[in-house]
Amino acid sequence: MASFEVIGGRTLHGEIIPQGAKNEALQILCAVLLTAEPVIISNVPNIRDVNKLIELLRDMGVDVEQTAPDTYVFKAEDVNLDYLSSDKFVEQARAIRGSVMILGPMLARYGVAKLPKPGGDKIGRRRLDTHFEAFEKLGAKFTYDASDSFYHLEGKNLKGTYMLLDEASVTGTANIVMAAVLAEGITTIYNAACEPYLQQLCKMLNRMGAKISGIGSNLLIIEGVEKLGGTEHRMLPDMIEIGSFIGLAGMTGSEITIKNAQIRELGLIPDTFRRLGIKMEFHGDDIFIPAQEQYEIDTYIDGSILTVSDHTWPGFTPDLLSIALVVATQAKGTVLIHQKMFESRLFFVDKLIDMGAQIILCDPHRATVIGQNRQVPLRGISMTSPDIRAGVALLIAALSAEGRSVIHNIEQIDRGYQNIDGRLNALGAQITRI
Repeated sequence: MASFEVIGGRTLHGEIIPQGAKNEALQILCAVLLTAEPVIISNVPNIRDVNKLIELLRDMGVDVEQTAPDTYVFKAEDVNLDYLSSDKFVEQARAIRGSVMILGPMLARYGVAKLPKPGGDKIGRRRLDTHFEAFEKLGAKFTYDASDSFYHLEGKNLKGTYMLLDEASVTGTANIVMAAVLAEGITTIYNAACEPYLQQLCKMLNRMGAKISGIGSNLLIIEGVEKLGGTEHRMLPDMIEIGSFIGLAGMTGSEITIKNAQIRELGLIPDTFRRLGIKMEFHGDDIFIPAQEQYEIDTYIDGSILTVSDHTWPGFTPDLLSIALVVATQAKGTVLIHQKMFESRLFFVDKLIDMGAQIILCDPHRATVIGQNRQVPLRGISMTSPDIRAGVALLIAALSAEGRSVIHNIEQIDRGYQNIDGRLNALGAQITRI
């Protein structure tokens, strides 16, 4: 198990380019299964989860050619359905949660799909009912084998229908859209997720010949087509990385420019960090964060304590609540962090308390952070990363702390952040992989 040794207390300076979006990549890569023609995808992040999905596609029979460090050509002309019954497929599919999104394309194109219960971060219950209930509405037969935790789908003649999703699931919406584009007739999806990454998927599918309208809203209308063709697609920069860098700059008192951040696609992320006191300027699509000796948490109009909570898009993404929480520990003021979606995502605050943070964990979903206004800096400790986002939050805490910190289980961080130690060291950080 690899670790980071971090010497904190250093201010950073310079420019950083965000990687391609992990959460978009997992959708887009699965969509290549919908056509036998070449699909060229660029700005692909070199991170563990994405690389594992590319390996899975290759082993399923997809021809994969890497033409540049961030560019691949995929051609799913001869997918091996028998591979879905192999032990290696089970091992690969269970290793990444994004593998669940191969179900929609496989069902649409081949009329059959199967998958073991996927893995992913241990951040609480993440049910898949929305996916399978929608597949059944399209006419698929769904069975679940509890003896080996395997999902099975069969449906040779999917037919469009109306559906109202019980939750605006991003992966669920993506899976349903990919199944519906080849279904006969019209599919209407209400309460659909409308994140920028889902919009990117829909736009890519339309370039492949799909007929999807309502993109960007929570009401998608899909007119099924007989087949899809190839296309080229460039992924957005990762909004979670961008938010992490904003938080890092504010907490370490650093001057950082985030290049080509595609600001119009960031939703409430900049405004939320501004409410935590972090100043920033927009220069075209670049975000400039000046060095600040202090930053102060906003209050509501009546002076009451600010609440920062997660919500479905266009609300604040749950993936950045851990960053917001860490940033608040050294701000002036108090904030309530309310994690609504996952009941285990705040279970890293004990490590921050050990570092000297003033945090009250009210329950699994809420934490009150009393900022110390840089009067009592965090101190370095040894800790373990529980998941991707908490791991980076702890890394930011360690970079701001006095002394030496060691973060174990950094494989979790590598799943979502490309060469994070090398890129931050180029800005002046002192992070050693041990």
